[in-house]
Amino acid sequence: MTKPTVLLVDDQEMVRAGLRMILEAHGVTVVGEAGNGEQAVKEATRLQPDVTLMDIRMPGMDGLEATEVLVPKGYRVVVLTTFDLDEYVYRALRAGASGFVLKDARPEELVQAVTVAAAGDALLSPSVTRRLIAEFATAARPASDGELASRVAQLTERERDVLGLVARGLSNAEIGAQLFLGESTIKTHVSAVLMKLGVRDRVQAVVAAYEAGIVAPGR
Repeated sequence: MTKPTVLLVDDQEMVRAGLRMILEAHGVTVVGEAGNGEQAVKEATRLQPDVTLMDIRMPGMDGLEATEVLVPKGYRVVVLTTFDLDEYVYRALRAGASGFVLKDARPEELVQAVTVAAAGDALLSPSVTRRLIAEFATAARPASDGELASRVAQLTERERDVLGLVARGLSNAEIGAQLFLGESTIKTHVSAVLMKLGVRDRVQAVVAAYEAGIVAPGR
């Protein structure tokens, strides 16, 4: 898989320096840096990175506000978190973040997160994003959104099964093994789920599923 280009966004220069060192050591090109959300939006627009690695708590425009600006424009954002951000994490998911990376994650996990996001998918690992989704979905009431309900109603029973396994953090190959189906068939089902729910990746599909009440936290 081709290594992506990355924009680093964090208000601490030493943190950015450490992240740059890790990414560049693994062949990832860091095209720029920013110290707050406003700078992130400007630099992402100017540099067109494959992925923006975004801290949340920053002065001025924070990472959440910047994510809400960038994602609708087609930019992919991976959020840096320390697991103590309460409602901010769920808001970042709602905003369209393609995954989360712990600030003390192993270098390989950081590289994997930005590489997967750049490839057009989202990192839905059992140890990070799925845990966050489940935790914050517990406090979220199922959506009463009529449009979402009508989209959910379009899912077949098999597609619901696949979505439930996606929510558990399983890959296409793992889902196929569990359902005794080929990986290409699972990929087709996942694509159908994304299309019917009107979302762009696995993380957003799971968020929608929790909100609609068809996937329960802990499932």
